[in-house]
Amino acid sequence: MDRIKATPSPAQIVETDIPARLDRLPWGPFHTMVVIGLGVTWILDGLEVTLVGAIGGALKQDQMLALTNFQVGLAGSAYLAGAVMGALLFGWATDIFGRQKLFFVTLGVYLVGTALTALSWNFASFAFFRLLVGAGIGGEYAAVNSAIQELIPARLRGQTDLAINGSFWIGAGFGALGTLFLLDPALVAPAYGWRAAFLIGAALGLPIFFLRFFIPESPRWLAMHGREGEAEAVMERIEEHFPQGRQDRGGLKKLRLRRRSHTPLPEVFATLFRVYPLRTFVGVSLVAAQAFLYNAVFFTYALTLGDFYGVSPRDSSWHLLALAVGNFVGPLALGRLFDTVGRKPMIAATYAISGLLILCVGALFALDLLTASQQTAGWMLTFFFASAAACSAYLTVSEIFPLEMRALAIALFYAFGTLLGGISGPLLFGALVASGERWAVFGGYAVSAILMIAAAIVEWKFGIAAERQPLEAVAPPLTALDRG
Repeated sequence: MDRIKATPSPAQIVETDIPARLDRLPWGPFHTMVVIGLGVTWILDGLEVTLVGAIGGALKQDQMLALTNFQVGLAGSAYLAGAVMGALLFGWATDIFGRQKLFFVTLGVYLVGTALTALSWNFASFAFFRLLVGAGIGGEYAAVNSAIQELIPARLRGQTDLAINGSFWIGAGFGALGTLFLLDPALVAPAYGWRAAFLIGAALGLPIFFLRFFIPESPRWLAMHGREGEAEAVMERIEEHFPQGRQDRGGLKKLRLRRRSHTPLPEVFATLFRVYPLRTFVGVSLVAAQAFLYNAVFFTYALTLGDFYGVSPRDSSWHLLALAVGNFVGPLALGRLFDTVGRKPMIAATYAISGLLILCVGALFALDLLTASQQTAGWMLTFFFASAAACSAYLTVSEIFPLEMRALAIALFYAFGTLLGGISGPLLFGALVASGERWAVFGGYAVSAILMIAAAIVEWKFGIAAERQPLEAVAPPLTALDRG
């Protein structure tokens, strides 16, 4: 499909070698700063999810809020709604106004919403502030993922992305540990413990806001929006961090682009469903399977421990902490293989192995052959692979579509996964656990396993070999004059 309807004039043409210059850089302090300054999003998200999952009882007992079970559930829905709306709104804005502006806005929304949550005085205020926090986190996924993809060298993009996405579980681990102390009435008064948890979360994110002043706008985004002077200046400042940064540029591949300020939404959806329908199908398959797995199996595990093993809510935190360790180590240990062995074999393998392990652990649970500790050990092994698989889903959707629509594409898939996993998964598994029937719960595990194995097959057949490839080779810009 040819999107360039007429031959552009010389004034409309941008010629740049910036993508090649970014990809040839060695790893250095600049990249470490990018990872820390932008990757903290996932730590904060993990902290949020764990805190909110642990404070339900405290919110009901708080004399000022005195929430009902229904209101606690509604507050969770407000967070999900905010995440979806924030991802779509800020994802669209990120592609139009730039990565840098939006990763300040989205983090600011998150920090303000989290701090205000600690000051909530009734259900309405609590729910509204949770919606704000969700909007900030959803927007962060789009703005930050796109910036990271465009600043990290191609040969390291996979392992870096998996490690950053896997850091969600650092936040989850800290959240699980924090709640053991902040929600202990012997240490902190119940009326203040949950409020302190949110204030600490906001305080942890504040230094990152200032660190982001040292992270530049994506020179790829600047060049492709016709701001080649700014792009060149940013690129030169980046190269100053590397002694060999200003090497000879004679052999570098140059892109020729048509200058354009923004991409119309109809063209975005035409690209998703008419130009790259198989890529969209792959993205939906990967995101849907992992979203259902995590929101159904992982985030209802505390219910399973309590109803089938008699584990107290406080002791459940230790089991969840163990799962967080498995989830974090998996992407860290396997990440390099996604750049060396390749995307398709590694994504397909991690999804398939996860599905098979779910069936094995689920069957042992249904047969009542496991203790609580043994089941946790089984899930640790399962999520070692499943976490790498889940991270690779977002790696995939952030690199297989053109730069001009990258943030919005990430937002659309994130919103889809959040809605699917956040609504259908917990509803189904909550009902299955409440039934008290082990084989009924296994039926839910089997559905999750089938989705993971099906996603593995889809990836193996239709996936994209994006490892070590420039983003512009994986998905040529919409405005490239030499598109195939």
